[in-house]
Amino acid sequence: MFSADTLAIIFVGLMGLSVLLYAILDGYDLGVGILLPLDNEEDSDDMIASIGPFWDANETWLVMAVGVLLIAFPSAHSFILKELYIPVAILLIALILRGVAFDFRVKAHFSHRALWNKAFKVGSVLAALSQGYMLGMYIMGFEHSWQSFAFSALSGLGVVAAYSYIGACWLVMKSEGKLQKQATLWARKAGRFSFIGVLAVSIVNPLINPSVFERWFSLPNIILLLPLPAFCFVLFLIIDRLLKRMPFKEDASCWIPFVGAIMIFFLCFNGLAFSFFPDIVPGKITIWQAAAAPESLSFILWGAMLVIPCILAYTVYSYQVFWGKTKALRYY
Repeated sequence: MFSADTLAIIFVGLMGLSVLLYAILDGYDLGVGILLPLDNEEDSDDMIASIGPFWDANETWLVMAVGVLLIAFPSAHSFILKELYIPVAILLIALILRGVAFDFRVKAHFSHRALWNKAFKVGSVLAALSQGYMLGMYIMGFEHSWQSFAFSALSGLGVVAAYSYIGACWLVMKSEGKLQKQATLWARKAGRFSFIGVLAVSIVNPLINPSVFERWFSLPNIILLLPLPAFCFVLFLIIDRLLKRMPFKEDASCWIPFVGAIMIFFLCFNGLAFSFFPDIVPGKITIWQAAAAPESLSFILWGAMLVIPCILAYTVYSYQVFWGKTKALRYY
């Protein structure tokens, strides 16, 4: 049906879509977990309730991304997993800890709830740190040097800030009153740290990768691509100014910071994709070198064409059903 080169592009596109949706959707609920206050039970309950109907399904996109990588690009999957075995293991442990804590905090005795709140927060922080570390190692080409490890550690902190940013913007949209005011302060602080992280990656990436530097700063690319970082900076500024003026009358425009954060994530993701395409492992393996046999990809594509629209439809439906301000989370 499609040529081998076209199939490789289709599947790397599906994997990219899955990674982007995971970063946005699970990013905000990880951010809520990172921001979870341990000394305010009422705010903790409201924050957990805001992600209650969504958080578990959000992780579906991580499974989808890893599944596509394994099936469509097996050699790249083996290389990446070999390099990132420990942070991947930490990520899985953190996600399990979050899942257990989420359910147990509601059903446990009141005196034990603080313990599960801490577990949920720790799981969220560890998950974000491990993902940021893996992103840093990916950008550095999986080099084993102190510079690479240092940058990956800073990247981990940057992802914690980014997830806190989109999580706080989610709370601005979903909460009211005192919690919403607190969320606006969290969003402004996290937004500034996120901007520093984006700026650091934007500087380091072309400096350590000559091919990336050439791609971004050669003519006419530098003229065509200049609006992308400029628009990203403008979005950070607009959201910060808007948050400073909130809340507005009748809570109007409370959704704008969250949508703006999504756009920032989208722009950053596309910037990274443009930097490395067609490499699936920077400087080492291209998507065409890593792609499985065309016959296998053609067969798998039929399943992807069925499964992915179903997941998208369910996601849209669930957000439509639970749209609006957060209500108390209850188990019956």
